[in-house]
Amino acid sequence: MKLNIFKSHGDSNTAEERPVPLEQVEAEDQQHENRFWLGLTAKEFRLMMLAGVGFFLDSYDLFIINLVTPIFEYLYWGGIEKGPNGKGHYPSGIRGLVNAASNIGNIFGQLMFGFMGDFFGRKFVYGKEMIIVIIATILLIAMPKSIHSPLSKMMWVFCWRWLLGVGIGGDYPMSAAITSERSKLNRRGTLISLIFAFQGFGTLAGAIVTIILLGCFEHPLNREGHYRKLEGVWRLQFGLALVPAIGVLIPRLMMEETQKFKNSQQLNSGDNRDPKTSLNFEDDELVKNPSVTKGHPEIHESSENYLSRSNTVENEPENIEKQFESVSAPANRSGFIQYFRQWHHFKHLLGTSVCWFLLDIAFYGVNLNQSVILKNIGFSSGTNEYRTLMKNAIGNLIIAVAGYVPGYWFNVFLVEILGRKWIQLQGFVITGLMFAILAGRWNEISTGGRFACFVIAQLFSNFGPNSTTFIYPAEVFPARVRGTAHGISAALGKCGAILASLLFNFLTSIIGYGNVMWIFCGCMWGGILFTLLLPETKGRDADEIDRVELFYGGDGKVECNSKWKSWYVNGIF
Repeated sequence: MKLNIFKSHGDSNTAEERPVPLEQVEAEDQQHENRFWLGLTAKEFRLMMLAGVGFFLDSYDLFIINLVTPIFEYLYWGGIEKGPNGKGHYPSGIRGLVNAASNIGNIFGQLMFGFMGDFFGRKFVYGKEMIIVIIATILLIAMPKSIHSPLSKMMWVFCWRWLLGVGIGGDYPMSAAITSERSKLNRRGTLISLIFAFQGFGTLAGAIVTIILLGCFEHPLNREGHYRKLEGVWRLQFGLALVPAIGVLIPRLMMEETQKFKNSQQLNSGDNRDPKTSLNFEDDELVKNPSVTKGHPEIHESSENYLSRSNTVENEPENIEKQFESVSAPANRSGFIQYFRQWHHFKHLLGTSVCWFLLDIAFYGVNLNQSVILKNIGFSSGTNEYRTLMKNAIGNLIIAVAGYVPGYWFNVFLVEILGRKWIQLQGFVITGLMFAILAGRWNEISTGGRFACFVIAQLFSNFGPNSTTFIYPAEVFPARVRGTAHGISAALGKCGAILASLLFNFLTSIIGYGNVMWIFCGCMWGGILFTLLLPETKGRDADEIDRVELFYGGDGKVECNSKWKSWYVNGIF
């Protein structure tokens, strides 16, 4: 249901007030606003940079470990210093823990910041996560040289990357909620996709930074064999993330509270008033006798008659719309539980959470171990450590340029055309197909063929569920539960990422890479089933729907006529 914006046509004294659909008003407003890159207004561009740089940093910090892992292997476990067994082996269990550290921290950050964002407000929370990121990064690169044991060094990295993950995890629900609440309905998906697309730039930057740093150290590493210089390489790889983090810190701390969140808190005054009785119409006679004002509809009519109208309710007075907009519920624990006690709400949370969980098993299983996979398929072999590291970085760069980054931008340009649900479904199908091909012919496909399958899988993962699983929780839930619900969805996704991080190396050594690809394929096709629980959120305003339910249902469910019932049955509600 779309609330209407009312405009006068002609002379204000004689002209009849006619309702105009919200989409038309937004389209007219956009014609009078100055547009910048990709048609963004100045406010949208600023929002994109503040939240987008955060996701750039998120991706850089989360995936740079994939490029640092070979350096750790050479430097502490097989290069300069031999491992405890003298064989120079980086234990798969320790490697899995270090790779999973940020994702473990993500869970705490997503749940904690998501809840605090709904309870205390976006302004109170936003920016605090970046302080954690900055502190954790500084402590990470400050690992003292007095730590001699390779295991102790990895535990140092694990601890501070866990704290880094807490900060990064807090950015997910807050940036998603703030972007959704500050966006116009007909551009919301594009703007959220734009911000999330900065993840592609973060991954791309990680590969480029690694290539540049290895190039800068080429003489001592390649020609002189001074591999202790790799100490400086990995510290710079992590430390350069401080630049964007510090750059967005102050603007984030100064960002104002979103208006939609303020509206969702209007009934949070300590009492549990019925949203119907909490409305204070200025003209009580208008409520008692709807015919007093000529041309006004019957305000006290039943919900069934009210909702049986078209999307543009004729001649509804503006003050009633304002009163209707004020109907919302407080963001608290009891309100959250009450909201998700209804199956038609809980199934959305189930869909967003499980889809994200299944996606991240495969997505992080590949990305956090991409260097290991490239080595296994024979792409990153070299004559010495330097050339191996350089070829590995180039392989990661090619995958990022050919599949990773373009996938995000396909989503940016097509999300408002194809819709979220279709993009998520086709992404799961095609990515699952690529994993099935790899699984069935792992030992028969050439190095180039396997490399191409991974590129295509990355393309349709990002032009698919990796983007839409982030968009869905920001759009399908109302403001009063959006932060917490997004945090829960993202946290369950990170549980999948942790499983992939911890078990990938173990499973590949037991059942082989081909069978692990079958597991990834099953996760993708399982995501198809849970996507069917989700509605299409293109043009859907969850806050309006929430106010309708509160105003007419009171128990979280709308009593509606056949038209709205069909929408509910088909998942629009």
